Amino acid sequence: MAEGTFATAINCMDGRVQLPVIEWMKGRFHVDYIDMITEPGPDKILAENITPLVESIKNRVAISVEKHGSKVVVIVGHADCAGNPVPKEKHIEHVKLAMALVKSWNLPISICGIWMETDWKPEIVDVID
Repeated sequence: MAEGTFATAINCMDGRVQLPVIEWMKGRFHVDYIDMITEPGPDKILAENITPLVESIKNRVAISVEKHGSKVVVIVGHADCAGNPVPKEKHIEHVKLAMALVKSWNLPISICGIWMETDWKPEIVDVID
């Protein structure tokens, strides 16, 4: 097991959203490190169960949980997303569907969905414990 405490983010590859998510998660969940799993538009990938990308994300989440002891996974949707260029309402729907899919993996984690507007301040969409 790695030293320090970890949480996991399933986040967009968009560089604008990386640091705000890391900083928020460290403060919110009182952890040392964030394992960042990135794809363009990951909320859509998970919501629509796009394979083999979903399997890749699932494998990386499992490593974070099993090897780093992560207890929480955050799924991020954000404004102005090139990988999922849809309105906020559709992102929120995607985040919720993505959360349900991650829950179906039966990992010992809490799942939090967040929305990031262009001010890069997270809004919690939902939490599954």
